[in-house]
Amino acid sequence: MAEADAASELTKVRLQVAAARQEESGQGIARLPRSAFQALGITEGDVIEISGKRSTPAIAMPAYDEDQALQIVRLDGLQRGNAEVGSGEHVVITVAESRPATRVVFAPAQREMRLQGPTQALKRNFFRKPVVAGDLVATTGQQPVQNMPPEVRRMFNTPAYALTQIRLTVVSTAPKGIVHIDENTEVELRAEFEEPRDGRAVVNYDDVGGMGDTIEQLREMVELPLRYPELFTRLGVDPPKGVLLHGPPGTGKTRLAQAVANESDAEFFTINGPEIMGSAYGESEKKLREVFEEATRVAPAIIFIDEIDSIAPKRTQVHGEAEKRLVAQLLTLMDGLEARSNLVVIAATNRPDAIDEALRRPGRFDREIVIGVPDEKGRREILSIHTRGMPLGDKVDLDELARVTHGFVGADLAALAREAAIDAVRGIMHKIDLDERTIPPEVLEELCVTREDFLSALKRIQPSAMREVMVQVPNVGWDDIGGIDESIEKLKEGIELPLKNGEAFRRLGIRSAKGFLLYGPPGTGKTLLAKAVAKEAEANFISMKSSDLLSKWYGESEQQIAKMFARARAVAPCVIFIDEIDSLVPARGSGQGEPQVTGRVVNTILAEMDGLEELQSVVVIGATNRPTLVDPALLRPGRFDELVYVGTPDRAGREHILKIHTRNMPLADDVKLADVASGAERFTGADLEDVVRRAGLNALRRAGGEVETVTAADFTGALKDSRATVTVKMEDEYKKMRGELKSRAAEVQPIGFLHEGQVEPSRNRKHD
Repeated sequence: MAEADAASELTKVRLQVAAARQEESGQGIARLPRSAFQALGITEGDVIEISGKRSTPAIAMPAYDEDQALQIVRLDGLQRGNAEVGSGEHVVITVAESRPATRVVFAPAQREMRLQGPTQALKRNFFRKPVVAGDLVATTGQQPVQNMPPEVRRMFNTPAYALTQIRLTVVSTAPKGIVHIDENTEVELRAEFEEPRDGRAVVNYDDVGGMGDTIEQLREMVELPLRYPELFTRLGVDPPKGVLLHGPPGTGKTRLAQAVANESDAEFFTINGPEIMGSAYGESEKKLREVFEEATRVAPAIIFIDEIDSIAPKRTQVHGEAEKRLVAQLLTLMDGLEARSNLVVIAATNRPDAIDEALRRPGRFDREIVIGVPDEKGRREILSIHTRGMPLGDKVDLDELARVTHGFVGADLAALAREAAIDAVRGIMHKIDLDERTIPPEVLEELCVTREDFLSALKRIQPSAMREVMVQVPNVGWDDIGGIDESIEKLKEGIELPLKNGEAFRRLGIRSAKGFLLYGPPGTGKTLLAKAVAKEAEANFISMKSSDLLSKWYGESEQQIAKMFARARAVAPCVIFIDEIDSLVPARGSGQGEPQVTGRVVNTILAEMDGLEELQSVVVIGATNRPTLVDPALLRPGRFDELVYVGTPDRAGREHILKIHTRNMPLADDVKLADVASGAERFTGADLEDVVRRAGLNALRRAGGEVETVTAADFTGALKDSRATVTVKMEDEYKKMRGELKSRAAEVQPIGFLHEGQVEPSRNRKHD
């Protein structure tokens, strides 16, 4: 008997729970270190039993290389829910035996879902996977990744059941205990919702991507006090009372709060700002008190206040008494809950500055967590969540999609996946008979979302932070610009390189250029250059005209500029392009009767480009043909670092431009573009486009609608009718200017340090 006990003791392994990777969520696998495999005497693909407060089966898989030395088991959110454990807690793992099931009953685990149809697809999806009654399981549309043996891979290699991952409850099994579905199992799918044991069917940490650090912070602020209040008692400190989540709309604040509540096994109460407001005197405060009283009664509990700025605005800025009383009530509830060790308040807002400052102090909201726009790694995680149950085409590369979706938040990426799925459905619409009301199984089998569907969806989805200012990403590339190779090289170095390879700059300890001023005669292609930069750098592009930014209302112009820079920071990497910048930022104190507003605008742009708040991955490009009118303070390093002269093209450059403009023109054999370029001395890109247009008109005039080719004679005539817009005198002036601009920036003098005998211009003006 003692020997049997010893043997059973040896086949147990105790490991700490850690979260699985996003892409393996819902697969039902547990990743164990080699030492656990040896102790249990099992191989990859064997069935094990994981025991926390409850027991659940899983398929044993080897740990990731970096985890081999750690005594941890990686489980996804559903498995943690099935075993009723949280990350960081310990579970006991034993070898399990899975028997073939004669009957398994599934039901949807989400309230709003109604399922019907043949159970054959379900049977394929869960074929040979171990389940136990009461478990939450998920259908999957993709194969799991990384080091998987062929026999286990076959188990997962099932056609997609649906376009989204569906979570189901295992209602009952026959026989009881750990079973698996085989060829002879009868599978039943109930159409109605079956109440799961906890809320993890709806959302858990696996459903929140791109915010690993935030989840860690929230867990220590929320999970620890709710699960182990005695820790804080032992330390003699009050547990945290509240957490304020703030960040742009669509970043996942509400979803994160739901995941925390589900994972920490707490009751969850939601207060939506406007719902609390009552019409009768004192009704709003009463509703608020009732929620807190109910939460205290069923603790541990989480109270989540969404859009808190609508019920707790700054009392100095609201006129209604009801709002002021509601803020006061919330303050007393959060402060007056004596030793409420088992109640945590989480609030979310995208306007933290609009909240009453009395709430934003320790003791009420102890910590403020910023949930920002996700980076590339975060976007990759979010995309893998939203495409988890999607049947993806072979060429779909989520890394590539994550790379090109700059500035996208979680809600934008969800919309992208949805739009791509709709595109895929659009492709099979002709195979569906709408009168039949059912879709043939073979059509469903071949339905998959391709790379083309995602690229098509990308054209329709814009980052939500850019909705107001989004311009279509230009379709002009470097190949469409000729004759200004030197300028192109400067922009490639200064913009493309840091945006695409910022790591190299950090390694060398240098910063990238913040701004570029493109100047030169009209028609040389300055605006075209900015368009090409936006396309080639794969960055967001904000194009602004002076008229958009200048307003007759006092202070509004500065506000518009500050808003534009704030938006650019939120959707970085971003290129801000300001055309004809000389009208927006003229030299201050020039005495030319400039309105006060432009002086204030210059100050705002100076502060934004080189102020306390640093620009990260935001580049400003200004274009002007009158650089001497631009305020010299903008021309120094740290603001417009590079002054790029875009001049008239040389002969080879002119030939290149002519080739671009005659790309779609049927030219006669006698046309030599090199000769045309030689006869077009000092012609700019715009002038050469005009020459090509006139040559085409000459051909039409000569041969009417029957014209087939454009001849050399047509070009000769066009050259006679055209003229260079840039004169020799203008060229000389720009050359002279190139040397002067930098020195002007260095010589800029502050008012008050004037030379003897010099009069301050603003004091010398006549009064109206």
